[in-house]
Amino acid sequence: MKFSAVAFDLDGTLYPDFSLFIRLIPFLLRGQRLLRAMNRARMRLRRTGAYEGDFYELQARLMAEILGEEPEKVREQAERLIYRGWEPLFKKIKPFPHVRETLDVFRKEGIKMGLLSDFPPEKKLENMGLAGYWDTVVCSEVCGRLKPDPAPFLELARLMGKNPQDILYVGNSVSYDAGGAGRVGMKTALIRSRWKRRPAGAGQDFVFYDYRQLRDFVLH
Repeated sequence: MKFSAVAFDLDGTLYPDFSLFIRLIPFLLRGQRLLRAMNRARMRLRRTGAYEGDFYELQARLMAEILGEEPEKVREQAERLIYRGWEPLFKKIKPFPHVRETLDVFRKEGIKMGLLSDFPPEKKLENMGLAGYWDTVVCSEVCGRLKPDPAPFLELARLMGKNPQDILYVGNSVSYDAGGAGRVGMKTALIRSRWKRRPAGAGQDFVFYDYRQLRDFVLH
């Protein structure tokens, strides 16, 4: 085996993005203003890099500035409509083909498996039927830093009991996943559509479009 530990991003990596986007259409018709504010706040936090205090409080405060509303109200709306509101959608979202059998093979081979997501992943994994595979599950928001900041990747490695150099991190984002994991010394793999060109300049070690390719890359 090339790797004794493999870690994954969740959204867009274990399932196709469009499966969620389609189910979000009713929410986007009424809640896109809130979502845009969250995206802008998170972009600001990524640019800032170093900040202190409770992540959710800070995010709500930035969103409130953008929306011109009270932080407490905005935080409650984000929790109810986005964080908790989206989780039931994952009961109808199917993983990419061959994800489960790949995870089964990795577990059988004794490979440690972790997961790092920018959004709380536990309920999503449960609703998708993927909750039982992981030795470590990390939410970067709980760490207080969003990808590609090194902090959540280093926390993932610490909790997995591995040096970053011994972990293959699997994601779908050139900048957030390959860029962030590569900065701390992890090897990286990117899932891409077979119709997309291979991303350039990201420093990824492997690009695949079928989970059977990932399985072969890890095991041989």
